[in-house]
Amino acid sequence: MRKAVLTVSFGTSHLDTMEKTIGAVEKALAEAFPDRALYRAFTSSMILKKLKSEFQMGICNVEEAMEQMARDGIEDLLIQPTHIIHGFEYEKMTEQIEPYRERFETIRTGAPLLATMEDYEEAVHLIMEDAGLKAEETLVLMGHGTEHHTNAAYPALDYTFWAKGYRNVVVGTVEGFPEMEEVLKKLKEQQAGKILLMPFMIVAGDHAKNDMAGEDADSWKSILTREGYEVRTVLKGLGEIPGIRQMFVRHAREAKECPKG
Repeated sequence: MRKAVLTVSFGTSHLDTMEKTIGAVEKALAEAFPDRALYRAFTSSMILKKLKSEFQMGICNVEEAMEQMARDGIEDLLIQPTHIIHGFEYEKMTEQIEPYRERFETIRTGAPLLATMEDYEEAVHLIMEDAGLKAEETLVLMGHGTEHHTNAAYPALDYTFWAKGYRNVVVGTVEGFPEMEEVLKKLKEQQAGKILLMPFMIVAGDHAKNDMAGEDADSWKSILTREGYEVRTVLKGLGEIPGIRQMFVRHAREAKECPKG
């Protein structure tokens, strides 16, 4: 039986972070499943067009990857997304996979980063171990956010930090809840002074570089600075953290061990 592992990511057009994050997750999966061929797909049509027009990079979308693997004779397929939550992009991926089920002997799909309470707790500890907070700093994490109901993952993550004893952490989102307004309220309540600002995203791409750390007046860095905080920014995607990469490997292993189908 010919086997493969397909990684599915939203994608990024920032090549400086692509291989350090998405590529690093893929490498970890390839090392964990050496008997499987590795394939890559991105779900963002806008990013795929930009990569092709500006960098001549022909990366597949999900349907194209499924077609290619079917042509290559893959029978046993393990799919691992690099998404953070079961949001719109995850649902889009599963919908695109469904029509191909009859063309493969087995298709199994792993969970996104935050799927169980165990995931939240593990992610919290990994981030705190990696962040390198300095004395009197409060960690502010900027997630993406979504209109999907699974946006509840972000306030849940914020509470998990608190419940695990990390009271100097605040989680916000750029396109969901909690918004910057809620972040500022919590910082005031905590009487924070120094801020370590980091993205809670797989890649440190456009949102991290512009919405978070940019010099425009409406960036999180600029807003926090105007509010009187001393801000230190770190442009590091979650995919750069070895333990986070191993969480995706664990999810892929768990999917592989599920009943056939």
